[in-house]
Amino acid sequence: MTGRDRAVLAVERRSWPGPGAKEREIRERLGMSPTRYYQLLGVLLDDPLALAHDPVTVNRLRRIRDDRRARR
Repeated sequence: MTGRDRAVLAVERRSWPGPGAKEREIRERLGMSPTRYYQLLGVLLDDPLALAHDPVTVNRLRRIRDDRRARR
């Protein structure tokens, strides 16, 4: 895993106070658009190294993703 991958998971680990705060953090801290961020996050959720690095966050996000897919 790269440092960027770990930083993406660290952003997801946090709770956010209101709308826009997370997107602002993504742009300022990671230097990427929220669209690119979510593309990378989607790839990380299927990466066994990401699961080994932060199993709580990855499993939580997988459950959310799977629930959303099941509702479609």
